[in-house]
Amino acid sequence: MSSVPTKLLTPAEYLARERAAEFKSEFYKGEMFAMAGANRRHNLICSAFVAAAVPLLRPHGCNVFGSDMRVRVADTNFYTYPDVSIACGKIEYEDDELDVLLNPCVIVEVLSKSTERRDRGWKFQKYWNIPTLVDYILISQDKPLIEQFIRKQDGLWSFQHVEGDSAVLHLIAVRCEIPLRDIFQDVDFGPEDVPRPAEPPA
Repeated sequence: MSSVPTKLLTPAEYLARERAAEFKSEFYKGEMFAMAGANRRHNLICSAFVAAAVPLLRPHGCNVFGSDMRVRVADTNFYTYPDVSIACGKIEYEDDELDVLLNPCVIVEVLSKSTERRDRGWKFQKYWNIPTLVDYILISQDKPLIEQFIRKQDGLWSFQHVEGDSAVLHLIAVRCEIPLRDIFQDVDFGPEDVPRPAEPPA
C-alpha cells in the first residue's frame, strides 16, 4: 500500500490561506501548524507590555505590535506570531498587506508549559536568522521574572535575568526602560487554566 505524500505549500499559498483563516497557524517547510490558545495571565502580560512600551517608543519612530502581527524569518521561510514585536525606523513588510513584519529589533515571548521548551530552543534558533533582532525577551507567567538575550556587535548573544517588582527591563535595541511592575501589575500568580497545546514543527 502506498501513501499519498502531503502537498507542501509555498509561502504565497500559506499567506492566502492564513489571511482567510479564523485561527492562526505558523508555517515552516511547506506546512501549516495551528497555534495554541492563550490563558488570561498570558494575555494580561502581553497587553501590559504593549501598553507600557507604546508611549515610550512612539516618539522615537518605533512601532509595537501585538500577537496578530506575523513575523517572517526570511532565511528559513518560517512564519510565526510573536507575542510582542518591535520595529523602528523604516518598517519592512513582506507585501502591501502590511501584515508580515521582516525587521523586528525586539521579540517577546510569554512562556507557558506547552511552549517554553520550544521558545527557548528551536524557535530562538530560527530567530537568530533575523539580522535586525537585538533583544529576545522571555517572560515568566509564574513570577515577576524576565530572561533577556542580547545580540552583541560580534553576533554572539549575552544573557541576563531581571527579577522582582522593583526591577527594570532595559531594552538595548530601542534604549527603553520598562519597570517589571508595569508588565505584571494585573497578574495574579495563583493557579491558572492551561490552554490546549499546539503541535510544534519538527
